[in-house]
Parts: sequence; C-alpha cells; structure tokens
Amino acid sequence: MRVDPYYINNLVGSLDQTTASEQQLTTELSSGVRVTSLSSDPVAAGQNSLLNNEISQDDTFVQTASDEQSMLQVSDSALGSVVTQVTQAIALATEGNNGTLNASDTASIARQLGGIRDEVLSIANTSYLGKYIFAGSQGETQPFTLNTGVSPATTTYNGDTNVQYVTTPTGQQIQLNIPGSQIFSATGADVLGTLNKLIADFSSGTVSGTSITDATSLKTALDNISQQRVTLDNSINRLQSSSSYAQTEKTQLESAQNTLVAADTAQVATQLSTVETQHSALLSVISTLEKGSLFDYMQ
Repeated sequence: MRVDPYYINNLVGSLDQTTASEQQLTTELSSGVRVTSLSSDPVAAGQNSLLNNEISQDDTFVQTASDEQSMLQVSDSALGSVVTQVTQAIALATEGNNGTLNASDTASIARQLGGIRDEVLSIANTSYLGKYIFAGSQGETQPFTLNTGVSPATTTYNGDTNVQYVTTPTGQQIQLNIPGSQIFSATGADVLGTLNKLIADFSSGTVSGTSITDATSLKTALDNISQQRVTLDNSINRLQSSSSYAQTEKTQLESAQNTLVAADTAQVATQLSTVETQHSALLSVISTLEKGSLFDYMQ
C-alpha cells in the first residue's frame, strides 16, 4: 500500500484551515456580522460599499438641509418684519397725502418714515452665523449702504445676483437664497429707494407733488416682497419634504445593509459546532500519529 509522504503536512494544513474557520465563525457569532472584508464575500462587500455611499449621501443632505432650512427661516422671518415696516410706511404716506396735515405733522411723518427706512436697511443687512443672508453669494460683504449726503438719500447694493441651490438625493434643485437686489432694490419695486423718496417728499414740511406716486410705488414694492417670501416658503417646504425622504431612505438602506452583511446566528452556530468537531478530530489524529510510526497503524 502506498502512503502519501505529505500526509502529516496535509493534516497540519487542514488543522490550520479549521482553526481559521473557527476564528472567523466565532467572530461572526459574537459580532453578528458576516461580511467583514472583501475576501469574505466579494459580491456582498461591493454591494455594502455602494450602500455605505448612499447612506453617507443621505446623511450629508439631511445635515445640509437642516442648516439651510435654518438660514431660510431667518430670511423669511426678516422679510416678515419688512412687510410689517413697509405696511406701516404705506399707512403713514397715505396719512401724509390726505391734505389735512400741517407742516409739523408732515415733518413728523418724514421722521417716522426715516426710522422705518433705517429699520428696513438694518433688516436688509441681516447676518446669520457670520454670513449676510441677502448678499447673494457675497456672504462676507454687507449688502446695502446708505448715503444721506444727497436728497433724496441713495442706497447702494454691494452684493451680487447669484442664486444658490442644493441638490436633493433624487436630483432636484432647491433654491437657497434670494439676492437682496431682487427684494430691496428691484427695478420697479425698489423699497429702499422709494422710502428714501417718500422721506424727501415730506421732510420739508410741505408735501411734494410726487408723494402720491411714490406711495403707490411703495405698494408695488410690498407686493414684490410678498412674492419673494413665497419663493422662500416653497424652498423651506421642499427642504423639509426632501429631508424627510432622505431620512426614510437612509433607514431603509441601513435595513438592507443589515440584511446583507448580518450573520445567520443559528446557521453560524451550527457551522461552528461542525468545525470544532473537525478540529478536535484532526488534533486527535495528529496526536495519535505523534506517538508512533504511520506504518504501525497500517499493519
């Protein structure tokens, strides 16, 4: 009878394999994770990598959406305050144009309009987390400056007209800002410029002939502000909806990932028991062979 000269080596090799299998199965059983490396299951590992990437994208979007939603809410609140101020200015201009006020009353209206103009200007220069929210993409630049050295005073926009967007996990784009030039100094709806004119209309104590036209222009500017708020509100709602979608998708992906890489503990326990039995049997054979010659057991 021919004897394999590599018999002992083969036994040792088998013992090494069972030891490695035993370690792997023990790790799977304790961690509950089946796929720990590319070699353990190349296909599942690749799918797991794709799932990790999608989960990371959803995570990033949810955080971005939260930050941008806060910025948009600050912007919307600011414009709500502007609406209140401009509505009050319209009421003052209407009162000033009724033809019954004396010079002192007219001058008082001019002062009140000046206070409203200054408040609106301050709101137009609102910053949030160190960034001017109405400067377009020029967040480090104060968007509006006022020159009272001329009459009527002039207001200059120092930002840009860039509109910024965020892309949702489904590929949609959501507007994140409205440049101040579209809100406070828009052509045909220039709220700051019109307030400057109205102040000049009443500041001399006599009502200027352009005051009625300027009051009408201020109403147009108010309508524009309200329209811009609709844009902001739409963006807030879309961000909320997209964030909820991304959060739900993340939960679903994590569930799929868990199913993909999770170990079947019952099956792993059975496999571990089998491997442990094989391991013990190999140790027994090797121990027996070490006590005598292989030929002694073949006679």
